[in-house]
Amino acid sequence: MIPTDASVRDFIDAVPGETRRRDANTLLDLMQRVTGEPPRMWGPTIVGFGHYHYAYESGREGDAGAAGFSPRKAATTIYLPDGVGGYADELERLGDHTTGVVCLYLKNLDRVDLAVLESIIDQSYRRVSAGSYLK
Repeated sequence: MIPTDASVRDFIDAVPGETRRRDANTLLDLMQRVTGEPPRMWGPTIVGFGHYHYAYESGREGDAGAAGFSPRKAATTIYLPDGVGGYADELERLGDHTTGVVCLYLKNLDRVDLAVLESIIDQSYRRVSAGSYLK
């Protein structure tokens, strides 16, 4: 994925739905604080922080945000490039969520423990930035 010069603020201001927009602003502040990185748009719908390079055994490789989120219609997606599997204990305490392999789906940040979410994002960002999640 390629970072763009699109305005993160314009993107978030245009997010439909008061809850998604509020959650996007909360995540913007949280991720910027945790990563120490400015937000950038990665493609048209992902707000990313920092970056990492990935390479698959297939030969495919590229760059992506080391932490990021996207306020989607059904839920806000939090991207954890190191996968959700290493966060089982934290996810039990997080609150209302669902998961994919590298995605955490949240419908409303009022229904989750933000301290737990911050810890997950912090751990994931540090692992991904250090490359320590790679096998």
